[in-house]
Amino acid sequence: MQTDTTDNDLLGVDLNAVRDWMDAQCLGTGDLTAVAPIGGGTQNIMLGFERSETQYVLRRGPKHLRPHSNRMMSREMTLLRALSDTLVPHPTFVAGCEDTAVLGAVFYLMHAVDGYNAGECLSPAHTADRKLRYRMGLEMIDALTELGRIDHTAIGLTDFGRPEGFLERQVGRWNSELESYTLLPGYSTVLLPGVDRIASWLDDNRPHNWTPGILHGDYHVSNIMFDRNEPTVTAIVDWEMATIGDPLLDLGWIFAMWPDTDGGADLLESSLASAGGLPTRAELLSRYAANTDRDLHAIDWYTALAGFKLGIILEGTYARACSGQASTEVGDRLHRYALQLFDRTLRLL
Repeated sequence: MQTDTTDNDLLGVDLNAVRDWMDAQCLGTGDLTAVAPIGGGTQNIMLGFERSETQYVLRRGPKHLRPHSNRMMSREMTLLRALSDTLVPHPTFVAGCEDTAVLGAVFYLMHAVDGYNAGECLSPAHTADRKLRYRMGLEMIDALTELGRIDHTAIGLTDFGRPEGFLERQVGRWNSELESYTLLPGYSTVLLPGVDRIASWLDDNRPHNWTPGILHGDYHVSNIMFDRNEPTVTAIVDWEMATIGDPLLDLGWIFAMWPDTDGGADLLESSLASAGGLPTRAELLSRYAANTDRDLHAIDWYTALAGFKLGIILEGTYARACSGQASTEVGDRLHRYALQLFDRTLRLL
């Protein structure tokens, strides 16, 4: 087996066990070759490899599994299967394993996507052409609009989430999550500013009418794969937070992270944003509005909820880093992002 390790183990993944499991699934023969970790995320483990001239990506939860890691992987599998006959760009699901005896965690295989992460770097074609970068921003919105158009019941996702009361649950749900971090050693006090003010504003201004649909839950440039030469979205990835909820929260998620000025940094300091040329928030909103019948008058509320929710999620990694359960470097970086999100949200209010 051709790997960079001597123990047939990479990122805690037993490659011999993967090979044997694939044998049982009739997924090629022989060794796993060209095995390499795939970066871009901060939570879950992904490995790319080849077998029988086919390129695969293995995805599983983090080395230190969180309470819901396995359940979230199982849900990703369900969703990717359901999306198989839709126009939403997504990775092609191959097979999954919910038997934790194989790798110690639920995992699945998908076919490798022909594309790249524009959050980490830009292709030569996209670096050279400002107009292409502008269209990349619009293509992100078009892919999101397509996702929001899907009738989730028609593709078998009736029981994938609990849309009733979805918006009403959000503030309490994420406030409780933030408070739970204080039980971790090394993180005894909430460090995010204005939590109560933001929470109160969200509760007081919540939209009352909305239409349920598929919510990706973490929609941003680093979870999108682009064609290397065209502005086309080849796949939306990392579906672990997907549910049936209000799809406008995904649009708010983009706005909460989008750069304030041309060429300025977005929240994740992505290569795409720093290169400049992207559409403004107003242009993104106009693009979305042209292809949907959803009511967009409360988009500031969705943007504020996105900043509140994402900031708390990122702070969770920092809290786990304080207790030795995550990388200190990653934890410090995500804490900085969380502070920026809360500052942006307070300014929005």
